[in-house]
Amino acid sequence: MAEPTPRRNEPRLRPAPLLFEPAEAASDPEHFFDLESIDDPRALLARATELTLAFRAAADRAVEYQAVAAAQLADPRRFDRLTAADIAERAEWTEDYAKKMVEFGRDLLRGGGEGPGPVDPV
Repeated sequence: MAEPTPRRNEPRLRPAPLLFEPAEAASDPEHFFDLESIDDPRALLARATELTLAFRAAADRAVEYQAVAAAQLADPRRFDRLTAADIAERAEWTEDYAKKMVEFGRDLLRGGGEGPGPVDPV
């Protein structure tokens, strides 16, 4: 599993918009965000790069939300709190990674990172 990568001093990238793909286009395995229809290699590189950055930004943001959720689930103030092993099993992580994610999430909830913003810890 990938380790969380907090980016405290790096500005957040503005991802390119992920345009909606109609169901019939998405079902075609050769179709991917209309990249196959771009003939100009410069335009193809530019759009593929935009998509790459958008997916990376989305993945980073999703990891932050995973960390916040893990921290909330492990909060000792919750009567239904989960152990790191329980969280690891639910998220398909190792227990050590779950512990790191809980700590990362706690840091985000304290405002120590850019994170997903203010989230009620309970």
